[in-house]
Amino acid sequence: MLAKIQALPDKVRQYLLVTMNYWAFTLTDGALRMLVVLHFHELGYDALQIAMLFLFYEFFGVVTNLVGGWLGARIGLNRTMQIGLVMQVIALLMLTLPSEYLFIPWVMAAQALSGIAKDLNKMSAKSSVKLLVSAEQQGRLYKWVAILTGSKNTLKGVGFFLGAVLLSTLGFQYAMLAMALFLLVMAIISAIYLQQDIGKASFKAKFKEIFSKSQAINRLSLARMCLFAARDVWFVVALPVYFASQSGWDDWSVGAFMACWVIAYGVVQGMAPKITGRSKRNAVQSATFWGWALTTLTLVLTLVFIFYASDTQPLTWILVAGLMLFGFTFAINSSLHSYLIVALAKSDGVSLDVGFYYMANAMGRLIGTLASGYMYLNYGLEACLAVATFLLVIASITVKLVPSPEAPSQEPPESSIHTSN
Repeated sequence: MLAKIQALPDKVRQYLLVTMNYWAFTLTDGALRMLVVLHFHELGYDALQIAMLFLFYEFFGVVTNLVGGWLGARIGLNRTMQIGLVMQVIALLMLTLPSEYLFIPWVMAAQALSGIAKDLNKMSAKSSVKLLVSAEQQGRLYKWVAILTGSKNTLKGVGFFLGAVLLSTLGFQYAMLAMALFLLVMAIISAIYLQQDIGKASFKAKFKEIFSKSQAINRLSLARMCLFAARDVWFVVALPVYFASQSGWDDWSVGAFMACWVIAYGVVQGMAPKITGRSKRNAVQSATFWGWALTTLTLVLTLVFIFYASDTQPLTWILVAGLMLFGFTFAINSSLHSYLIVALAKSDGVSLDVGFYYMANAMGRLIGTLASGYMYLNYGLEACLAVATFLLVIASITVKLVPSPEAPSQEPPESSIHTSN
């Protein structure tokens, strides 16, 4: 397989290596999350204790994306990608200890390391794509970003299933060891074949430049933060708890449904260029249109839950159907936003802009996760949906103010982001 990759054109080969690296990491990241949830549930930990194990994972995503962009510009994206892989290997090895030694602070530290590793890997992969596509090939850039983003979420869902399989066949400790060895092999392959200086800025990036962003990047980052906060404010905690407590689903039903949703969500993300290619809108116009479509859908769900809150059984199936539509529409929004940041980022020191943007993404997830538990506990799922609707209004208004990366002269199909070839 490596021989075939070596025979490909250089930029295609580099893209495939970045994608393989990202896929390998994402697969183990999804499996790790499921392994931790199931294993510690078996050990008798309650839902809040298990959720706390992931607190540092989310928090350090904010810090890592901000600092990681500066680091990538200083030392190159290949090195930050390698650092991410090695850190994940260390995190996995930390969890190979016998269960009696896996105290909460130790597991939280391992999850913190894993969170840093995940965002270093993601930032490096997304930034690398920008440098492998010429400025004139916006259609290809949109397609490559969509494939990378969509496949990540699909594999994360597959990773949920993989985690359950590994736990039942190998056990927790040996599953961690197997994944650590797998990632170590991937780290060696990418270290050998990836360009060593890809993404390294021609200037010496100063640390203060992590906050020095253009107005376009700031607006897009705000829209991204609100978009993901709107998803997680009802998806992360409120939704699975509602299914378990109100709908009567067991743990495996909830987990399987959530995994299937993430897989389907990733598939739609990968198909986004073909879906949006049916219109003549540019990227910003498309993001605005789909943003308002998502806002409207969430508002309808909110109103349904406000007026029919007592009818639990039909609400469950309305929620399932609504979640399917939400996932479809959200996936297109996410893919368009992901394309816009890569297209608008400066090629020289691209990781500075991409890192700042994904810091906002991580901040949105953190805000959404914390708000999800608080709002559901005190006010119910309808309040979570109302907050999500408000955040989506902000995201839709903000993304409309982002300048389009397509120049007015770029009319031919091959230059449009909406080409599907």
